[in-house]
Amino acid sequence: MPALSDIPAAETAIVQMTNAFRVENKLESVRRNAQLEAAARRYAEKLASYRGLSHTADGTTPAQRVAASGYSYCEVGENLASLLDTRGFTPNEYAKRAVTGWENSPGHRKNMLLPYVTETGVAIVRASPNEPKYIAVQLFARPEAARYRFKVVNEASRAVSYTFNGEDNTVSPREIITHTACVPGTLAFQSATKRGGAGRYETHDGQVYTLKPSDGGGVRVEVVSKAPR
Repeated sequence: MPALSDIPAAETAIVQMTNAFRVENKLESVRRNAQLEAAARRYAEKLASYRGLSHTADGTTPAQRVAASGYSYCEVGENLASLLDTRGFTPNEYAKRAVTGWENSPGHRKNMLLPYVTETGVAIVRASPNEPKYIAVQLFARPEAARYRFKVVNEASRAVSYTFNGEDNTVSPREIITHTACVPGTLAFQSATKRGGAGRYETHDGQVYTLKPSDGGGVRVEVVSKAPR
């Protein structure tokens, strides 16, 4: 009976097509990670014995499965596909059908275009010994080690309140606060301004936001980009 002749080649093709899609959408490519591949394979093997597809078929979540593989994550996404064709598949045919299906599904497309993921793991498992039906699992992740950092330094004579990703903070005079986060977010200072507008910023790795006194008792923000540590 026809089948998928080269599963590793199909897995590689999925990664290549995924990266082509990301590049088309002005995003960085993702690289393969062995721990993510192991987690994807274990779950694909479990799904082979289930009816239908579910991200929690065995009572675990994608993030829990990634953690169980030994991968410390900041962000996780997962795509699933189940394809059956009695004519069988070439590796490129299988990859193309899986990737095209994900591109045309809003939830799967969102995972493929997660802007800050850096790594992926793909596994394909034959789900039936009697027919060419295959389960594909693709994981996307950003590792904990890729957290970014920025600092808020208060050189003004009074405390300044601000929010970062919706959480309230206050920095006292002569205080330095270091923030870490998995993905960039919005930093908004209250009663502090930057040149040309209000004190709102999209944060980036290695930046230092220094609060300095300005004319009339106000506070201004000076931003310097430094090499991240």
